[in-house]
Amino acid sequence: MDRKIAPAFRQVENIELIRPLKHVLPNGIEIFTIDAGDQELCRIEFIYQNVNWDAAKPLQAQAVNTMLNDGTGKLKASEIAGRVDYYGAFIQMEHSVDQSSVVLYTLNKHLRSVLPVVREVITDSIFPGQELKTFKRNQKQKLLVSLEKNDVVARRAFSYALFGTTPYGFPVQAGDYDRLTREDLQHYFKKCYRPKNCTIMIAGRVTGDMIDAIGEYFGSDADSGAPARKNNFTFSKGAGQEHYVEKPGALQSAIRIGQLSVNRTHADFPGLQVLNTILGGYFGSRLMANIREDKGYTYGIGSGLASMQHAGYFFISSEVGAEVCSAAVNEIQKEITLLKEEPVGGEELGLVRNYILGSFLGGLENAFSHADKFKNIHFFGLDYDYYDRYLEVIKTISPHELLRLANEYLRFEDMEKVIVGKR
Repeated sequence: MDRKIAPAFRQVENIELIRPLKHVLPNGIEIFTIDAGDQELCRIEFIYQNVNWDAAKPLQAQAVNTMLNDGTGKLKASEIAGRVDYYGAFIQMEHSVDQSSVVLYTLNKHLRSVLPVVREVITDSIFPGQELKTFKRNQKQKLLVSLEKNDVVARRAFSYALFGTTPYGFPVQAGDYDRLTREDLQHYFKKCYRPKNCTIMIAGRVTGDMIDAIGEYFGSDADSGAPARKNNFTFSKGAGQEHYVEKPGALQSAIRIGQLSVNRTHADFPGLQVLNTILGGYFGSRLMANIREDKGYTYGIGSGLASMQHAGYFFISSEVGAEVCSAAVNEIQKEITLLKEEPVGGEELGLVRNYILGSFLGGLENAFSHADKFKNIHFFGLDYDYYDRYLEVIKTISPHELLRLANEYLRFEDMEKVIVGKR
C-alpha cells in the first residue's frame, strides 16, 4: 500500500432511518418509540413546549426546568437523587429557547422503580425557597464569570441584534434572577408541565410492558385549568449595523457576523447547508483555509445555520488577535464575495458532498441518534420526506444553484457585525 496515495472513496448511496411507532395515552399524551439496539436500556424524554413568554419574567422557563429535581411535595432533592442513583439511572433536565425536557436514562429492568420518582418531579415539584436562593446565587455568579469572556458577550450582543427582547435574543442580567419568585415558578410549572403540552420520546429496547408502565404513571393525569399561551414570534431583518463592545485589556477580539435566515421548513435550507459547509462548516472550509491556515489570525473560525421553531439565522464566529481584527473581517467579506461571484469547483463540491453525507451517516450510531433525527422534523411539522429531499439536494446540487443561494442569502452589507475586544 502506497501511503502517498489517498484511499478511494464512494458516495454514500442509501441511508436508512428508523421510523418511530406512535402510541396515544388515554389523556392524549403522544408517545413515539424508536426500538433498536441490543442493550436492555432506554432513554425516555418528556418534552414540553415553552409557553407564556413574558419579557418582564424572562427566566421562568429556564429556572423551572433547572429546579424540577430540587424537591417535591414528598421528596427532598437528596432523596430524588438517591432513589434514582440506587438503580443506576440518571435524570437530566434540558432547556432550549423552544422546549424544556425531563430526560430519564435507565436499565429496562429498573424502569418501574424509577418512574414514580420521575412522576413526582413532573407533577409535584414545589421549588423550595432555600433551593431558589441557592439557584439565584449560583446563576448570578456564573453569569458574571461568563460576561468576562469575549465570545459570550459577542454571542449575546449578536442574538439581541437579531431578535431583540424575545426568548431568542433577550440579554439576561443579574437583576432578572433577583426578580424570580417561587410563586411565579409554581404558576409557570402548572401551565407548562401538563399533559396537553407533553410529548414522550422513547429510544432503546422498547417493550409493550414499558409502554404499559408509562401509561400507568402518566396516562391518567387530567389536564385542567386555562390553557397556556403558545410562544409565537416574527422577526424582521435588520439594516446590517456594526456593534462594538470595548474590552480595553483584551488580547483577542471576538467576532460574530450574520443575519436572519430560513429554518429547516424552507425548501432552500438543505442547499444552504452545503453552502455553509463550503464557507465555514468543517475543518477544510474556506474560512479555515484562509484565516487560520494562510493568515494565521486564529486557531479556529466557523460558520453555521441555526434552525429554531420560529426563525433561523446564519452566523460566522471566531476569536482573533486584537491587532488583526479588521483584517480578519475583510477576509471574511472576501470569502463571501467569492462564493457570490465564482462557481464552486467540482472537486471541492465533491469533497463537501461526501463530508456531509458521511457526517449524516455517522450520526446514526444508535437508537438515541435516530430519535434525535425524528425530533428534528416532528416539532417542525415535517415528515421523513424531508430527509429524502435533504439527501437528494446534497447529492445533486449544482454550482449554479450555490451561486443563486449565495447571492440571495449571503449579503454582507445586511449582516449584523459584532466585535468585542480592544479598540
